[in-house]
Amino acid sequence: MEIFDIIVVGGGHAGCEASLAASRMGLNIMMITMDSSVIGKMSCNPSIGGLAKSQLAREVDALGGEMGKNADATAIQFRVLNTKKGSAVRAYRVQSDKYLYAQRMQRIVASQENLTVKNGMVTHLLMDGDKVKGVSLEDGEDCFSKALVITSGTFLNGYIHRGLKGYDGGRDGENASVGLSDALQEMGFRLGRLKTGTPARIDMQTINYEGLLDQPSDVPLRTFSFFPPKERLDHISCHVTYSNFKTHKIVENNLDCSPLFTGKIKGIGPRYCPSFEDKIVRFPERERHQIFLEPESLSTNEVYVNGLSTSLSKEVQLEMIHSIEGLEKAKVLRYGYAVEYDFLFPNQLNPTLETKNIEGLYLAGQVNGTSGYEEAAAQGLVAGINAALKIKKEKPLTLSRDESYIGVLIDDLITKNTEEPYRMFTSAAENRLYLRNDNADMRLTEYGYRVGLIPYAQYCDFLDKKKTLSKELKRLKGLIVRDPKMKALLKGGGEDISQYPVSPELPTISDDLKELVMSEIKYEGYLLRQNKRLEKVKHLDNVKIPKGFSFENLQGLKKEAKEKLAQVLPVNLGQASRIMGVSPADISVLMIHIEKYRKS
Repeated sequence: MEIFDIIVVGGGHAGCEASLAASRMGLNIMMITMDSSVIGKMSCNPSIGGLAKSQLAREVDALGGEMGKNADATAIQFRVLNTKKGSAVRAYRVQSDKYLYAQRMQRIVASQENLTVKNGMVTHLLMDGDKVKGVSLEDGEDCFSKALVITSGTFLNGYIHRGLKGYDGGRDGENASVGLSDALQEMGFRLGRLKTGTPARIDMQTINYEGLLDQPSDVPLRTFSFFPPKERLDHISCHVTYSNFKTHKIVENNLDCSPLFTGKIKGIGPRYCPSFEDKIVRFPERERHQIFLEPESLSTNEVYVNGLSTSLSKEVQLEMIHSIEGLEKAKVLRYGYAVEYDFLFPNQLNPTLETKNIEGLYLAGQVNGTSGYEEAAAQGLVAGINAALKIKKEKPLTLSRDESYIGVLIDDLITKNTEEPYRMFTSAAENRLYLRNDNADMRLTEYGYRVGLIPYAQYCDFLDKKKTLSKELKRLKGLIVRDPKMKALLKGGGEDISQYPVSPELPTISDDLKELVMSEIKYEGYLLRQNKRLEKVKHLDNVKIPKGFSFENLQGLKKEAKEKLAQVLPVNLGQASRIMGVSPADISVLMIHIEKYRKS
């Protein structure tokens, strides 16, 4: 009987990162997926990145993950968002060829040493007391492992809605995962129900592009990966159109057959990426909504109608689409739909993404209540790394809020819990002036090298870059500027400063490094002030709450605080202070009780 080190359930963005990370760390991994032909599939928007999500994707790359490299190698459009704002909130967004993205990821997975892929549906967990020891499949086969990572996406009891008709499925045309939800519930896990959706895909050749806003790819091309591919695909344009009064009226007239408004859909959908009918109801004052027409591949005519996600019937969807400028004669290739699925409330997890009550069981991705490829990949990478480190009996990797968006994501999930699909925003990060796109490698590559995911040659290149950055910052700090034109540019903070020769011995450095130098200089004063504020609260993160510490009978704590603390089981006072319902006064009382506990 073969016993794998780790079994990963699911082959989406979280599953791929978890499987690749653990196998690259030298462990024997099995990935179990219901259909290996859809590993790495971009099931919704064919893009990676966006506001705050961009930082997640770059952090995944800095740690040694695959998402950034895959996005770069299959990109057919690249844009920098928030260019008029500072680099702290600037973001990259790549439109990928969705078929090439999945194909490349499948090749990477198939060729990875120590990684076995198996088709099957997991229905039960095999246990040894309170420790997981494998899984049972629908066909009765048992597979054994020392740890387990579940990355089931939207497939747990998935149910698809289109109009008033519905059917079981994790994605359109793919089966739902049945049985695993019940098994997890029987083991004491609390499950909830969420909803997400997708728009129609239309035929490019039936779109009238005349009069629509053209969005070409940005030049020069950037990359998510700090070690970009040598070859790039051809880049193409996207286009922008808008809904109108007629479109909105069609939706209003058909709300009585919307599963979202007739009560058929019980799951909570994403607040910041609502369905189109939800937009019409929530924002009746809006005369139009922006719609992006995004080609899905260089090899097909499919266009993703971004902004028109809906669960209305096919007939209503067609009427809506034909009411929009440029789409009057559009042919629909695939209609939009909504999908409901089970998730586990994430406050049942430790910071390592291991569950609190089952040893060796890790959860990552949408099963934890998140939305988006980037959030899933980040969790998958952390879960895979930590499962591997546990088996190796090494110190776990826990990223803090002040050093990464991944740390913010995980801390928010396990501390604040979630009642709706979690989406990363820059506003969620207190240290966002430091957590930028341009310095993700400076923040996290050391961790990636430590756990064995950054090859030595790449690590040497990173050290050279770090040395050059330090040397250039030191040179500039010692520079005396006498030129009146340069003084004016510095005073104005213009973006063209880097193009102006400030001294005859100006070194030759890459554009990326030049931007990083500029960011470090521009943000230095702000970061000093921000760090002083963070230091005042950071000491709470250093006050550990003893394992087994009981909150139930603590005098001076409000009843709500006791209940929330007992539910989340924070590992330190900093985490406790971020729990909704726990006040600063409760933290003061808790600190006193912890001191007494340690002395007793």
